[in-house]
Amino acid sequence: MDLTDKNAVAPETTPSAILDGSRFIRACLRQPVDRTPVWFLRQAGRYMQEYREIRKHHTLVEICKQPELAAEVTITAAEKLGVDAAIIFADLLLPLEPMGLDFEFQAGEGPVVHHPVRTAEDVSALRTDRTGDLAYVAQSIEKVAAHFRDCLGVIGFCGAPYTLASYMIEGGGSRNYIHTKHMMYSDPSSWRLLLDKIVAVLEEYCRLQVTAGADVIQIFDSWVGSLGLADYRQYAFEASQRLVCSVQQMGVPVIYFGVETAGLLTQMAATGADVIGLDWRQPLDVGWRAVGAGHAVQGNLDPSPSSRRWRFWSSASRRFCAPRTAAPATSSTSATASSPPRRLRTSRPWCAWSRSFRLEAGNG
Repeated sequence: MDLTDKNAVAPETTPSAILDGSRFIRACLRQPVDRTPVWFLRQAGRYMQEYREIRKHHTLVEICKQPELAAEVTITAAEKLGVDAAIIFADLLLPLEPMGLDFEFQAGEGPVVHHPVRTAEDVSALRTDRTGDLAYVAQSIEKVAAHFRDCLGVIGFCGAPYTLASYMIEGGGSRNYIHTKHMMYSDPSSWRLLLDKIVAVLEEYCRLQVTAGADVIQIFDSWVGSLGLADYRQYAFEASQRLVCSVQQMGVPVIYFGVETAGLLTQMAATGADVIGLDWRQPLDVGWRAVGAGHAVQGNLDPSPSSRRWRFWSSASRRFCAPRTAAPATSSTSATASSPPRRLRTSRPWCAWSRSFRLEAGNG
């Protein structure tokens, strides 16, 4: 059955059928669930004492490259928070290294690419034949998948082509993406070649993750909100659509998430991704109407209440789980460094309210 076909006959909705398989994966595929599944975008982070202890001895990239450590922080976070999915501990920029770009995380500066891609020659020099160097991420996923078996969904991820291209060109964070847009507008041939190379690497990177046991792949388009709709259509959409379709052909659902994307949601949904991520700046029901009933949505709790008093966090969780639309959702937010784990755990009871709504939604 085509799970993206809203006219297809819904599966059996007995309690045993609903609980058969991961709640998170079922929601991604728009199947009935007993409650809204919950997970956090930065599930393992500095809000956890266990993670801070590991960071005393290892950099972020060192943790990513040691499967035992990466699996440990992934598993610890998921179990500590009692969430419905475990997102592998990795970083968006890891594919840059096998492409020939060194980067590091500098205190107070974030990621820094030492030799940004600015010319046609720079683009031509990028390699696409060393994706196997990222096998350490697959090994981490194997360990996490073996630990949780079918109890939790395991999320692999990568950056979207536009976002990774922007990091490569800007050399790090940016306010205006001047260098990125300069290449887009003034050298479209190099821009297209750059995206083609990124997609080629990401396809193989995602294949490594899926083969290792990732149940879902999330594509992070963290910087796509820097584009207007016309530029997104002309310069970013096709590459993202190609990546989404390629990953789906591997047999797993795809989540496509961006930040500040209210004006892009309908076009993002046109990539065919199974789930569209919404950020906290737009009401859930408004975003869902833009995405359309053929997709599940993910989001959209504001990360800041997680570090405030309990009543703010519980109120935000209630608003998300209130039944206001007609398809499954997954609930996610970013855990900030000051987020107490006990407060993050309170999102689960509120989302349990939505059981009857989710069962009815599965038949629509």
